[in-house]
This record gives sequence, structure tokens and C-alpha cells, in this order.
Amino acid sequence: MGFRFTAYQAPEQTPFERLFEIFKELITHTSGDFDEAIEWLRELDKEYKLTDEDYTIDDFIKDLLEKSYIQPKGSGGGSGDGMALTAKTEKLLREHALKQIFGKLRKSGSGNHKTRKVGQGQDSTGEYKAYQFGDPLEQIALTESIKNAQIRSSGIDFSLQQDDLVVEDSFFKTQMSTVLMIDISHSMILYGEDRITPAKKVAMALSELITTRYPKDTLEILVFGNDAWPIPLKDLPYLEVGPYHTNTVAGLQLALDMLRRKKNSNKQIFMITDGKPSCLKMPDGTYYKNSVGLDDYIVEKCYNMARQSRKLKIPITTFMIAQDPYLQQFIRKFTEANQGKAFFTGLKGLGEMIFEDYESNRKKRLE
Repeated sequence: MGFRFTAYQAPEQTPFERLFEIFKELITHTSGDFDEAIEWLRELDKEYKLTDEDYTIDDFIKDLLEKSYIQPKGSGGGSGDGMALTAKTEKLLREHALKQIFGKLRKSGSGNHKTRKVGQGQDSTGEYKAYQFGDPLEQIALTESIKNAQIRSSGIDFSLQQDDLVVEDSFFKTQMSTVLMIDISHSMILYGEDRITPAKKVAMALSELITTRYPKDTLEILVFGNDAWPIPLKDLPYLEVGPYHTNTVAGLQLALDMLRRKKNSNKQIFMITDGKPSCLKMPDGTYYKNSVGLDDYIVEKCYNMARQSRKLKIPITTFMIAQDPYLQQFIRKFTEANQGKAFFTGLKGLGEMIFEDYESNRKKRLE
């Protein structure tokens, strides 16, 4: 036996597959605008010679249509000329984001969040515990139980007694209700830095992770600017930044309202933001706005929401993608008020950290 080393060979791809990988990235950046994505693709083709006379961009568009990745606008309930994405493509974009951000994950059953407790469950700890009334009979470890009986019966007639029985210990698994908050204020594209596309990819990946790996979990998504409102899963690829301030309080209020309606005892909020809170909606319907520094009145309202969430036993995990020290200090105080978690990170590692937190479901506060 031995090893044979050969030069790496890239997997064979058809012209359509090569272009489709690029197209999925472009359609995410353009928030689902097919015409703009194709225009970018044509420009890339001119610069990098992606196609040849045997397979052109027009051939690619024809294949997209024949494979039901796109459809004429109007056939899906919209109106106007041009092409629109199909539900098949929207799901494919979520799968693509999942693969990019979370890596290759295997599907598994429902309710897979491990807790720090042990007992009846689906995942073995590799250890055994004494059989107790109520333990499922199928979980009795026969080999270990018989071994215990042999040791106890040494020198006398063999017998199997209840005290000899052991069962494989396992983790409890829980269901989780999650609300994902996405900041769509203008600062998400300020100074020429695209922060909304990575945040959008994380949201798509997380939604696909939950619906495939944790099918009994619930995920609701909301966006917040001057106000906050829920969005359906299918709208994630089309998410765009608006000319908004950042009303963090409105986002948290809506998130808590969503979670109050859930029967699960395990609830959490993920908040992706890059800017400071700068807006509040007043009781008379007007908006109080202040983009200069941190406004004490707005900040204190945010702290109150963090404390309220803590009383409801709903942890908030904040993913802070701004580097300003005074904003990071605000998030630290916000996290302390909630006893939640905060990650101070650039855009590059955002998805990986969300996955680690969601999978392990730790109650430990991280700084």
C-alpha cells in the first residue's frame, strides 16, 4: 500500500456551469436585478474572455430560461418587460450562500441544538448511566449490562438484575425560535464599502441552515431603518439599502413581539449592524433623529430594550461590523445590559461566527 501524488486538476465544468457560478455572485450583488447582473457579466466577458463563439452570453441566457432559473416578468405575478428570478433560483442562492459561509454541512434531523444537560436524546455522549424507570428500553446497552451482571455474579449463578442495567447517556436537544435583524440604513453602503451584500449572504445562509438542518426551528427576518418591518424569506436576494437612519429600538421591539408569539422556551435574536442607533419614532408619529455621535436619549432607549429582553430570557447576539471604538463601547454596554453576546468583527468572518454560535447554543458571554 502507498500513496500516488499527481498534479491537481480542476473539475470539469461546462460553459454554462462556469458562467452560472459567476452569475450567482452578480445577482446577489445587484439585489436580484437580472438586467444589471447580465450587463456586469458581459463586461467581465469582454475583460476575461469567459465565452467563445461556440457559447455566448445570449446562449447562457437561453439556458437559464430553459432550465427555469429565470422567467419573463409578469409570469410570477409581477409586471413589466425583462426577466425575473424564479423560486428555484431564490432557493439556489440560499444554498450557494450556505456553502460559501458555513461550508459543507450534512442534513440531519429536527431539534438538533445541544444543551449543556444530559439525559434522553439522540446524540450519545459515549458514557453510560444507570437505568432509571422511564428510560426507553431500546437504549439499554446490552453488552455493558451483561458485563455488569457477570462481574456481580462472579462465583455464583449468573443472573441479570435491574441494578446491572445501564443506558447510553445522551444530550437533550432543543428547538429554537430565532429572529434575524438586518440593518438596511444608508451607512451599509456608505463611503463606497458594500456591507449589505455580506450581511445578506449571512441571512440567506442562516435561513437555509435552519430550514434544512433544523426543520422544526423557526426563523423570522426583519429589516430596520427609520422603522422596522418583517420580510419573507424569498425577498432576501432582493434586499437593498434605503435612505434611512438606524432605529435599533424599533427593530428590537418588533423582534420581541415576534418571539412572544412563539411557544418554544428557547428564543434568541441575531442583530447584524454596522452603525450607531440614530433614530427613534416618537408617540406622536414623528421621528427623533441625531446622526452626530451617540445621542444619550437614543442610547438609553436601546439599553432599556436590552434589559427588557434579558427579563424575557431572550439573549441578543450582536454582530458589530464597524471598527469605531466609541461604537464598540456602546455595543459592549448594550451586551452587558442584555447579558448576551457580541462579536466585533470585519465582514470576512461574520458568517463563520454566526454558525458557531448557533450550532453550539452556548450561554457563555463572549467579548
